[in-house]
Amino acid sequence: MKHTPENTRRDFLKKMSAASLAAMGTTIPTASFLSSCQGTPQIPSTADTVILLWMAGGMAHTETFDPKTYVPYEKGVESKRVLSTFPRVPTAVDGLYFSEGLEGVGNVMDRGAIVRSYRSADLGHILHTRHQYHWHTCYEPPQSVQAPHIGAWIAKELGPVNPVIPPFIAIGQRFTVGEAEELKAFHSAGFLGSEYGPFLIPDPRTGLDSVRPPQGMTTERFEARNKLYQQLVEKSPMRDHGSGYQKESLMRSMEQAYRLLNSPEAKAFDLSQEPKENYEAYNTGRFGLGCLLAKRLTQQGARFISVSTEYEPFLGWDTHENGHTRLVKMKQLIDEPIARLIRDLDESGHLDRTLIVLASEFSRDAIMEGRPGEKVRDQVNQPDVIEDEKFYGMHRHFTDGSSILLWGGGIKKGLVYGRTADERPCSSVENTVVIDQVHQSIYHALGIPPETHYTIEGRPFYTTPDGKGEPVLDWFA
Repeated sequence: MKHTPENTRRDFLKKMSAASLAAMGTTIPTASFLSSCQGTPQIPSTADTVILLWMAGGMAHTETFDPKTYVPYEKGVESKRVLSTFPRVPTAVDGLYFSEGLEGVGNVMDRGAIVRSYRSADLGHILHTRHQYHWHTCYEPPQSVQAPHIGAWIAKELGPVNPVIPPFIAIGQRFTVGEAEELKAFHSAGFLGSEYGPFLIPDPRTGLDSVRPPQGMTTERFEARNKLYQQLVEKSPMRDHGSGYQKESLMRSMEQAYRLLNSPEAKAFDLSQEPKENYEAYNTGRFGLGCLLAKRLTQQGARFISVSTEYEPFLGWDTHENGHTRLVKMKQLIDEPIARLIRDLDESGHLDRTLIVLASEFSRDAIMEGRPGEKVRDQVNQPDVIEDEKFYGMHRHFTDGSSILLWGGGIKKGLVYGRTADERPCSSVENTVVIDQVHQSIYHALGIPPETHYTIEGRPFYTTPDGKGEPVLDWFA
C-alpha cells in the first residue's frame, strides 16, 4: 500500500488501542464480566519489572550458552561428530563457559544465572509459532478461549508501575512477515481485555511515532479524530461481539494511550534523546536498539517489556542452513546490547528490582529432530558427510534441551542450574525445567501467587494449566 498521509493517520489511530480491535471478534468470554479468585494469599516480591529478551526462531544451546566439544569445519567431516561449531570461552563465573562470540554476555554472568535444562513441550509436529504460543501463554493451542500472554497476566494482576507508561510493551516483532496471524495469536491479552494487551513497537527507531500524532496533524484535528474513533468503536457492527466488559476494556485502552500521548513520559520512547555514545553502543540493529528502549522504559516505570530478535521464517535464529555463519551474525546482534543493558540497569540501581529473562522456543541439533523416542517429520536434509559449509551448524529443531538466562529480580548471582548431556543427544539430564515452572518463577518474583485464576465460561482459567505450576525456588537468593 502506498504510504500516504491519510494512511499514516489511520495507522496511528489504530495504535491508539493497546490491542487490535480484532480481539473483539475472537474467542473471548460471553459472560458480562470475569470473576477472579478470592482470598488469594499474597507473597513478597523481589521484582517490579520483567524484561523478556526473546531469541525468536530456535536458538541452539550447544552453539551459544551450553557449548559441547568443538569440531572445526573441514570438508569431509561427519555430521554426527559436530556438536559445537564454536570454541568455548570463559565467563565471569568460574567454571562456566559460553561459546565464542558471547563474551559480552559472559562477562555479566556474575550478576545472573543460567538454566541449562529447559525442555520444550512435545506438541507433535514442530512449528515455531505453535511453540512460541505455548512459551508465551503456557497453554497449548488451540484453546476454547484466547489465552493471555504472560505480559498481559502481569499487567492485569499488578497494573502499571507508572500509570502513564503502558504496562505491557512488545518491541521488535512485525506482523507483516510470514506466519503473521499465528504471531498475533499470542500477542494478546485474550479474555483479560484489550487494556492489558501489548503496546506494539515493531521498530524501536520509530518508537516515538507510536505515541504522537502523525506529522502535520494539528492537536484540534487529532482531538476530533480521536472522538470519532471512539464513536466508531461504540457504534460499529462489532458491538454485538464480545461482552460489555471487553468493550469497556477496549475503551480504557484507548484512554490509556491518549494519556501517554499528552505526557512528558512519552519522551522515553524517543531514542534520539539518548547520548550518542550510548546509542551507538546499543546500535547493532533493531534488537540492539530494542534493548536500549527497554532500558529507557524500565527507568520510566514499565511493568513488562519483551524485546524480540523477531521471528521471520528461515531468518534470524531459524537456521535451516548456514547454521554456523548465521550464528556469527546473530551473536554480533545480541552480545553487546544485552551486556550493556545489564550493566546500565545495574549502575542505575534498577537491576535489583528488574527480572531479565533470555529464552527461545526450543533448541537445534544437526542430527536429531524433536527428541529421542518421539518421531517427528524431518524438516532439513543433512548429509552424513559435510562437503559444503552451509551444512556446518545446527539446523534441525531440538526440543529436549535448551538454555534460559536470568538476571536481577532476586535471582541468585553466578548460579548454574541443570545440565544437558555432553554427547548427542544433548538432552536435559539434571533438574529438568518445563514451561509452567518458568512462568510461575516469574510470577513468584513479582509476588503473584500460583493459585491466581479467573472463572471464564464457567470454568477456572489459571496462569498455568490447572494451577499446578510451581516456581523453582532454587533460582532465588
